[in-house]
Amino acid sequence: MIGRLNHVAIAVPDLEAACATYRGALGATVSAPEDLPEHGVTVVFVELPNTKIELLHPFGEASPIASFFEKNPSGGMHHVCYEVEDILAARDRLKSEGARVLGDGEPKIGAHGKPVLFLHPKDFAGTLVELEQA
Repeated sequence: MIGRLNHVAIAVPDLEAACATYRGALGATVSAPEDLPEHGVTVVFVELPNTKIELLHPFGEASPIASFFEKNPSGGMHHVCYEVEDILAARDRLKSEGARVLGDGEPKIGAHGKPVLFLHPKDFAGTLVELEQA
């Protein structure tokens, strides 16, 4: 059902510093920051030959990743994102197998302009999983 790894998301307390590290020390191509108020984050994508790294930073007071920083003040890996061909079919199959879809269960438009869903980490070996329609 899952396709390729779309990205690994890393929550960072200082977006500028993280971008500078990836751009400078690692020599990576780093996108401009993009605010996603509906998701409560600012994102930057680090382009790699085979996938991307998404750097996440809180946007606004009600950012859903604020609680992540309470437990992990230095930041860290936040989620992995896999591509699926049909997000509604994937959601329905996962729910029929007992997986929990976060939020209201309906896809939202993600940073790439495509529908996304998040799956409960307790159902996936402690890892928050994002599905993105390819």
